[in-house]
Amino acid sequence: MPVDAIYLTEQLSKVQIVNEVNKDFVIEALRSIAELITYGDQHDPNFFEFFMEKQVMADFVRILKISKTLTISVQLLQTMSIMIQNLKNEHAIYYIFSNEHINYLITYTFDFRNEELLSYYISFLRAISGKLNKNTISLLVKTQNDEVISFPMYAEAIRFAFHEESMIRTAVRALTLNVYHVGDEGVNRFVTSRPHAEYFSNLVTFFAKQCLSLDKLVSDVSKRPSPEATSAILGAVDEIEDNLYYCSDVISAGIPDVGRLITGNMLKLLIFPLLLPSLVTEAVSETQIGAVTSLYLLCCILRIVKIKDLANTIAAALFCARETFVTIFGAKLNGYLSNHGTSKEYQPPDYDGSSTRPDFSPIHLGRDAVLRDNYIGSCMALREVLLSYVTTGDEVQVLGSLSVLATLLQTKELDESMLDALGILPQRKQHKKLLLQALVGEGSGEEQLFSPENSITRDGLNSEARQLNGGACLFAEALEALRH
Repeated sequence: MPVDAIYLTEQLSKVQIVNEVNKDFVIEALRSIAELITYGDQHDPNFFEFFMEKQVMADFVRILKISKTLTISVQLLQTMSIMIQNLKNEHAIYYIFSNEHINYLITYTFDFRNEELLSYYISFLRAISGKLNKNTISLLVKTQNDEVISFPMYAEAIRFAFHEESMIRTAVRALTLNVYHVGDEGVNRFVTSRPHAEYFSNLVTFFAKQCLSLDKLVSDVSKRPSPEATSAILGAVDEIEDNLYYCSDVISAGIPDVGRLITGNMLKLLIFPLLLPSLVTEAVSETQIGAVTSLYLLCCILRIVKIKDLANTIAAALFCARETFVTIFGAKLNGYLSNHGTSKEYQPPDYDGSSTRPDFSPIHLGRDAVLRDNYIGSCMALREVLLSYVTTGDEVQVLGSLSVLATLLQTKELDESMLDALGILPQRKQHKKLLLQALVGEGSGEEQLFSPENSITRDGLNSEARQLNGGACLFAEALEALRH
């Protein structure tokens, strides 16, 4: 064993207090020991065995406790981050994570008013998360009756999930993804139980605030165009899309309860109270964002967040009038005012306190729309609003509406029945649907399929084909569609 390793551990164990006099030695000792541990992990197991015998992790914790200077905390976190990132041997990782030393460092009361310290702390947590698997994660959680009751790394990290510094937010998101992708059922139940499940509602609320900020930028640039304003909009768009891609990555972890939490919170905190009502440009006392911004955001959500229930519910909601959502979420919508002169902090809508929350399923939405016909009166459904933008709107509204319809058409998660109801089911798929109805003996399908008045037949067949037997030609075309 090298003399340096023996000397460093002996001298470090003799330190009783860390102050300005000896802090330089302690900092150098921490750095050197971490380098030797990393070297031993990759080249000489004897090094690592030696440091295990000397209980070096316990010494690290002790040094933190007796330290009186901020630089020691910073150096220790930096040292631990580098060491954990570079460990390859699972035996070494087990040692570092065992005996609650890591959890002590995680829950230690650091002074996070120091930005450098906070940055190293988050890097430390992220480094730990990079070594998680179904075996190592068990060393960082506490269980009771086979249920996870404490997971300090995750709980401490999500405290900073919405920090003003984007680098910190990014690191926390990377950490959460590492946790979700481990696939530990106990941990999955932990992150989707209260109060930790609030992270997902806070995520959507944070996203909603970004949407409001984007809309204000769009409004401002329309009044005072400038390169700086355009650049600010592009930056806001990047952040919004990054948020949605993060949600998509979370969903890809395959945790059913997480998918339901994201879907439910997006609907009740963002889409129903904020985006869909804003599609209507009729004069109202309070609208939260402009119609064009809402169209863009709906496109982004449908394009990036691949959740079947979310896509189908948005499509079903287009058959409802704006008043449907105002009725569900209250007569007045909280949040940003349309004149941009009196902005409020966005507040997610509250329920009336009843034990039963609104059902956001496509079927329920459709039923609610029918039940409310008595007082919705002549109000247009949102689908009709989109179509009115296409026919009578300005260039931006036309582009936005067509983009939403095109995105719906390209959304694989959307049921064909929804596309058909919206009137945007492609001709090839309409042929396929009518053919299947005819084959199973449904009269209406057979009549439509072979009817000479069928618009699909009129549009889809060329003049030469029309001279042939109409039914036979259409049948052949439908068979070809089935092959694709």
